[in-house]
Amino acid sequence: MNPAYRPFVRVLDPAEPPRIVEEAIAVLENIGVRVDNEAGRTLLLDARAAAGGDRVRIPETLVRHALATVPHEIHLFDRDGSPVAELSGERVHFDPGSAAIHVLDPRTGKRREAVTADVVDLVRLVDGLPHYAIQSTALLASDVPPEVADRYRLYLALRNGRKPIVTGTFRTDGFAPMRGMLVAARGGASSLAERPLAVFDCCPSPPLAWSDLTCQALLDCARAGIPANLISMPLAGATAPVTLRESVVQHAAENLSGIVIHQLAAPGAPISWGGAPAAFDMRHGTTPMGSMETVLLNLANAQVGKHLGLPVHGYLALSDAKTPDYQAGMETGMGAVLAALAGINLVSGPGILDYILTQSLEKLLLDHEACGMALRLVRGVVPRTADSLALFADLVRTGEFLSHPHTRANWKTELTVPSAVIDRDTWADWEAKGAKDAAARAREEVARRLAKESGSPAPDPLAAELDRIMLAEVSRFGMTRLPETGRG
Repeated sequence: MNPAYRPFVRVLDPAEPPRIVEEAIAVLENIGVRVDNEAGRTLLLDARAAAGGDRVRIPETLVRHALATVPHEIHLFDRDGSPVAELSGERVHFDPGSAAIHVLDPRTGKRREAVTADVVDLVRLVDGLPHYAIQSTALLASDVPPEVADRYRLYLALRNGRKPIVTGTFRTDGFAPMRGMLVAARGGASSLAERPLAVFDCCPSPPLAWSDLTCQALLDCARAGIPANLISMPLAGATAPVTLRESVVQHAAENLSGIVIHQLAAPGAPISWGGAPAAFDMRHGTTPMGSMETVLLNLANAQVGKHLGLPVHGYLALSDAKTPDYQAGMETGMGAVLAALAGINLVSGPGILDYILTQSLEKLLLDHEACGMALRLVRGVVPRTADSLALFADLVRTGEFLSHPHTRANWKTELTVPSAVIDRDTWADWEAKGAKDAAARAREEVARRLAKESGSPAPDPLAAELDRIMLAEVSRFGMTRLPETGRG
């Protein structure tokens, strides 16, 4: 039987990605990048890159050599070691956007600083939502010292959930304890490299620079065999050219420089072609992550990465709205659908409001439905009936549809059944249930799920080792005990 035709979208002429790569290489050769990390700069210079002032010019030969050694797929495994996600081809996976510093409080409708209990609730909620294949360290807890915020959010994710995790460091001393937690969860460093449990975001600084922190993250990930995710963030009109195509060229140059540094540190180490670009809002001075120009930048970036045969990432399926309202649904839904049609392998963003500053559990639950619809769309229309004439003849003869064997055999595969947050009642039934809007239904469903589901607590030996590592980290800054989770 023939497979489904997979619908897709591309925003660049097929001849454009190779041209963009060539232009990006020319930028690296003639202008170069600033590298503030001494080890990264030394790697480049030892490989015959050229120093020029505060910049390093990278020749095409280095770029081509790095592209020849980088893997073309990344496999992620859950805490138990089971395969969960393959980042390659047209496969699409969603994870919550990160890293917000506020949470939208469902009781007050106001945003506030997140605390440990909020992060735990988010991890537990995502753990039970199947359209999120991957967890993320999506919230920063304000009840620990900021110096340990990066490792603490990973600690909470490993302590309370099973799914693989998108994360990252905020300080150069953060990688070692975070790797220690991952090694403890996997049972050894070699096992962690063989079955990765996390992806670390590594972000160049636009335009065309690597800070000491982010370059060190690249080096640490490469040498540990932990997948890195390049997050170039050109802001069209502010830190990148205002024309979208040239912003994509800058994105490509920044990511290619990262691939060179990463592969010089450890040839063959896994890395993905990601990003969180945006188009600057000239009226308000903001970075609208839900704008169509931002979507176009993500889709074009992904098309360039696919041209290079690399796993691709994008920051989509999120909104700049302040509450889970019509704007939030419009921007998120469009972003989720277009990301899936573009075949972006890792899509970060669900749950996010307010320019990546605020997470909302209610929106995260609503966005899960949008992601499910997007995933259903790209499964397409599949031929499942060998003899349609015979089927129609039998349906006409019996006059039965609901009870027909063909319906019983296929309806669960063909027809998706949304959760209770999606309204498909009649008007009368909707009124009888309280005439609630989507946000109200989501608030109730989040509360129901959190009261019912415990997530996937770490087994006792692992929990004890995670506690030991994290307590040692917070004790460096005067804390003698870890915050309460707010859960029994």
